[in-house]
Amino acid sequence: MRKIIQSLAGSQIREVVNSAIDRPDILKFWFGESDEVTHPAVRAAAMTSIEAGETFYTANLGLAELRESVAVYMARLHGSKVNPIGTSRIAITSGGVSGLMLATQMVVNAGDEVVCVTPIWPNLPQQAIIMGAVVKAVPLYAEAGEWKLNIHKLCEAITPFTKLLLINAPNNPTGWTLTRGEQQTILEHCRKTGTWIIADEVYERLYYEPIDIRNPHGCAPSFLDIAQPEDRLIVTHSFSKTFLMTGWRLGWLVLPPSCLEAMGKLIEFNTSCAPSFVQKAALEALRREGDITPPLVKHFKLCRDTLVPLLQALPNVEVQAAKGGMYAFFKIKGFDDALSLAKRLVSEVGLGLAPGSAFDLAPVAIGEGWMRWCFASKDVERLAEGVGRLESWLKTQE
Repeated sequence: MRKIIQSLAGSQIREVVNSAIDRPDILKFWFGESDEVTHPAVRAAAMTSIEAGETFYTANLGLAELRESVAVYMARLHGSKVNPIGTSRIAITSGGVSGLMLATQMVVNAGDEVVCVTPIWPNLPQQAIIMGAVVKAVPLYAEAGEWKLNIHKLCEAITPFTKLLLINAPNNPTGWTLTRGEQQTILEHCRKTGTWIIADEVYERLYYEPIDIRNPHGCAPSFLDIAQPEDRLIVTHSFSKTFLMTGWRLGWLVLPPSCLEAMGKLIEFNTSCAPSFVQKAALEALRREGDITPPLVKHFKLCRDTLVPLLQALPNVEVQAAKGGMYAFFKIKGFDDALSLAKRLVSEVGLGLAPGSAFDLAPVAIGEGWMRWCFASKDVERLAEGVGRLESWLKTQE
């Protein structure tokens, strides 16, 4: 076995989950998914496809009709005369995480330097590490619970020796979201250094700013709004969050057209193709996007606006409502070991949260002491109950 594989760190979130996996009393806010099931019509489309016998291999890059539908969807959100988005830029992948791994395989050689904005979902930097890259962290910083980026430090870290920048915005776990100005600065700097960008934008529709001239389609700023088709940019997406399809494992990439043929080969060598009936379900999800996504975003905003004020009302809690994503990232004064705190909350009051340290890249420990609470709950009363459990527990620690 390769030494780098032996040295990979296990998931701290799974460590917390495994400590109480059989307990029915746990309020589970630890994973990044809603507790609401996939839309009935989407599930029905998959069953219809299976009943029709559509259980065979498909094209490496995905069904033509799905790629076309994704291209139309992305063009509606981001396409322009400057940056046309068509099927020549779309590859369907077996989940967003597979898309990220494929993008990393396409770009990274052993020994390459990769820069990563942290805290971040650990799969992103670990994929580069698996490829043999040297990954450097540029941390966000918190002011009164609001997360921000020092754009000058990021640009200083990205040099002509930097092969790849990994960036996730809206961010998991903090909810931090890039501004258009920051994106423009990053893109122009990476053009000068010849650095690739892999932008994980799976949470772009989970964006809670008012819909206006700056946000006409109800989505966070995207690199696709400002990039040229042949820029060294790969944007990853997933049906998981926006369409309530986490378990279906389907995503897509937006690539430079010149990379598409090579990506088809990579998909062949990794998964061959995504299942046909899952792709048919995704087609139905895109057809019903207006019935699924806007109500979902409205509900998630209600969840955010229910949870965050309740947390803010607790003594010694530092938290702000994030502009995007599906998480409240908060800190309790006096509790600096996030993993220990997460295990205690599960064990002692049945509250399942993710430790912020799970999103760090050693040796930078910016997430230590913070906790991630996924607020994507079908029932907002569960959020209030969870805060009640936390409040009661904190009183016992006084």
